[in-house]
Formats: sequence, C-alpha cells, structure tokens
Amino acid sequence: MSKVYEFVAESRGQTGTCAARRVRHKGRVPAILYGGHKDPQMLMLDHNEVVKHLEHEAVYSHVLDITVDGKTEQAILKAVQRNPFRFQILHLDFQRVTQSENVKVHVPLHFINEHNSVGGKKGGVAAHSMVDVEVSCFPSALPEYIEVNLIGLDVGESLHLSDLKLPEGVVLVELTHGPEHDLPVVSMMASKSGADSES
Repeated sequence: MSKVYEFVAESRGQTGTCAARRVRHKGRVPAILYGGHKDPQMLMLDHNEVVKHLEHEAVYSHVLDITVDGKTEQAILKAVQRNPFRFQILHLDFQRVTQSENVKVHVPLHFINEHNSVGGKKGGVAAHSMVDVEVSCFPSALPEYIEVNLIGLDVGESLHLSDLKLPEGVVLVELTHGPEHDLPVVSMMASKSGADSES
C-alpha cells in the first residue's frame, strides 16, 4: 500500500502551455511542486501511473512521497485538472509539507449506520450536504477520512459541522470563521414512498 502514496516524477525545465502540451503528447502529466519555503519545481509524471494512484481515495488526503530524479520530498495533492471531454489527467499541483507547519486539506466523510439509525428504521433517507470537509492540522495528524455516525439521527434532524468527532489536533477550517458557519453535513429525510403511503 505504501507505493500508493509515492509519486515518481522527473523534473522538466520548460514552462507554458506549449511545453505542457508536448509533455502530454508523450503520455506524461505536467505537474508543479511548490511551497515549503522552496522555489516551485516543474515536474512530469507517467500518465498511467498517475491514473492508478488517483483511483485510491486516500491519496487525496494523505501525505505523499514525491520522488523527483531520485530525491524524495513530502507533499499533499492540492489540485487535479482533468480533461472534461475524455479520460485524461491534464495537470497536478503538489504542495510541500513540513512537520512543523499546519496544512489545509480536504478530507472525505464516511457515513455509517444510515439504515440502523433511528430515522433509517422509520424508512428515512440520509441527504448529504457535504462529501468532504477542509481540515487544518500538522501533517502527522492528518486523517485519511472522518467518520460520521448517523445512529442517533431521526427523521427531520441534521448533523452539523460542530457535531463531527475529529481526531486530536484536527480543526475544521469552516468553523474558524465563526458560529454562523456551522453548516449542516447530513439530514435525515422522510422517504417519498413512505410519505406517499401515509397520504
């Protein structure tokens, strides 16, 4: 599994649209590695290898090893640009991380116990307002995902950001902007079939 978190790249000297197009024509993906108090570095990676990596959800919320010309640095995947018309990865953005500085990363939400919840046993259906949240933490504390337990959720009720149970040292970025940003994450709605049968 460790290879899932390692991207092997080569440095590339040329920048610009034309240079990126030439990289893609060779079956490579242009990328940039920036941050960490160092100069940005232009990279290129094998397209097929990138596709395999991106199939794993954890890659998007994990500290990665970026090996460039034999030298490895740690980074997070900040952006993926995809071709909207065909299956092609157009560009990757990696941000270097250091263990002494917080990173901001979007982490997926994993919802559990929908059918066993109070509302689920009444035929309720969970309506998800979010599928991920942005967290801030040290790289060592970065969670692969955040679990959302719906077991006590009844029809007509919602769970908000403040209801999420976070690992120690992890902060929700949205909540740092004030209590009015305590947005709903998931609501338990009465199923249409159930509503129709009662009417």
